[in-house]
Amino acid sequence: MPDLKQIPDMKQMRLLGIVSATAIGLYVCYLLALPFLPALTWALVLAIILYPAHRRVEERLRNRNLAALISVSVAAIAVGLPLIFVAQQLVREAVNGATYLEEVIRGWNADGFMSNYPRLSAVAQWIENQVDPAGTVAALVQWLTGQSASLLRGSINQAVMFVLTFYLLFYFLRDREPALQGIEGLSPLRAPETAYILSRLAETVHAILIGTVFVAAVQGTLGGLMFWWLGLPTPVFWGLVMGLLAIVPVLGAFVIWVPAAIYLALEGAWASAAILTIWGGVIVAGIDNLLYPMLVGSRLRLHTVVAFIGAVGGIVLFGASGLVLGPAVIAVTISLIDILKKRLNDQPEAEPASKRDTKPSRQSGAAPSRE
Repeated sequence: MPDLKQIPDMKQMRLLGIVSATAIGLYVCYLLALPFLPALTWALVLAIILYPAHRRVEERLRNRNLAALISVSVAAIAVGLPLIFVAQQLVREAVNGATYLEEVIRGWNADGFMSNYPRLSAVAQWIENQVDPAGTVAALVQWLTGQSASLLRGSINQAVMFVLTFYLLFYFLRDREPALQGIEGLSPLRAPETAYILSRLAETVHAILIGTVFVAAVQGTLGGLMFWWLGLPTPVFWGLVMGLLAIVPVLGAFVIWVPAAIYLALEGAWASAAILTIWGGVIVAGIDNLLYPMLVGSRLRLHTVVAFIGAVGGIVLFGASGLVLGPAVIAVTISLIDILKKRLNDQPEAEPASKRDTKPSRQSGAAPSRE
């Protein structure tokens, strides 16, 4: 006959085994999903951004499959065609820019530069002795020309991820309600708390996408227009580069327009250099401080330093998708801490044992002992 004292221990051991197996399974599931993290991230981001418009389409068609197919098709065209155009333009402008730079370097009068700027003559002489700028740029032109076809086609991995993103987007849009119900059923939080976490996640995605990407696009457009107005080469290419750099924390459009202003000053175009400096320093840089609070405002609800750490750390850990994942993880974690604090504050404080012992018993009605 088994010892009755061992039964609770067996139940605890079985429970511990189930918890351990669940933890191992979750870790293996994480490893399985890790290669698809970029596709999952951007599919979720697109689902959050597109859902208001998709809901209208679904209400008119009354067919969830057809509505999801139409929404995904429109999104694929709206995202895919600009990407193809940007890739083609980037390759073309990169080759043109490198060719122009090669011509400028080969036609550069080093002796005249040294006579006009005697303090920089030693530096210019050292650069000319150590490296061959014209030869380096010429090699870059040849490499860009030779690699343009492969750059346009893109890698197989990127193509697969692009298709997989919209494949997942279809199910995220079609099965949104069952998925949310499943998350609420698996969540250890209460239903209002789970809804709060999900809404906080959606607000963070909206704030990051609308704020960061839109402001970066405006900065790149303004920078490219100024390059075109001043007659600088390949303004479309440099505008795109400035827009991309404006998305990355720490970097920005100044990485491009500051060297361009220095180049104009060295060429003797002081008025153009001053205009570019004022435009870049006041208009392009100031548009971030003007538009970002208007578009994001209190929706992100993260301090600048915390948002910066989330974006940079996310990019380091997850790549490009970390731009969204990093701040989103921080926002959700802060929301969980708020929920935990609220629960702890709502709990009644435990009464001291000394006070409990001195209370009269309701069952016996006896008075407390004074001994």
